[in-house]
Amino acid sequence: MFEKIEQLIKTLANKEVKSTDLLDFLLAHQAGENHLVFVCTHNSRRSQFGQVWAHVLAHHFQLNIKAYSAGTEVTECNPRTLQALHAQGFEILSEEGENPVHKVYFSKEADPILLWSKTIEDDSLPQANFVALMTCDHADENCPFIPGAQARIPYRYEDPKAFDGTDLEAKMYQERSLEIATDLHALFSQLSNK
Repeated sequence: MFEKIEQLIKTLANKEVKSTDLLDFLLAHQAGENHLVFVCTHNSRRSQFGQVWAHVLAHHFQLNIKAYSAGTEVTECNPRTLQALHAQGFEILSEEGENPVHKVYFSKEADPILLWSKTIEDDSLPQANFVALMTCDHADENCPFIPGAQARIPYRYEDPKAFDGTDLEAKMYQERSLEIATDLHALFSQLSNK
């Protein structure tokens, strides 16, 4: 793992688990591989942070968890999301185009995490036996049913989009990324101790 990311993980304070429903579900299903799909309306900010940090922390804690992200609409992975991840130590290679695929590297040895905006019906996502984590209130309120999900759990965060174009933009994107990383660190550390 890249040194800067390893150091950042060491700073993540253990706190209470954000969702005991999610912890209970994962504890009950630890025998197999678990698939987490982070869902937000545009699949451009919070759900992408969730996918990246769940992937990295599952690797860190050696958990059998696969992470994905999706939305209810296709847009693109927001450049500010990528800038925040880059500032936190990730290396990113991006394709060109309207909705490009971004290869997010956290280690020289591991395959990159692939980020792009997609809907919950995308063929790259598990079609059954996954947990849908609703990272924004709009998707949570407007998607009462996610086909194929074993569980649908609210896992909401404030949208850093509110700070786009302001002096606080970079700070708030990094804060949201760290908030999601901290919550997942608390969750995965609990799982690794069971």
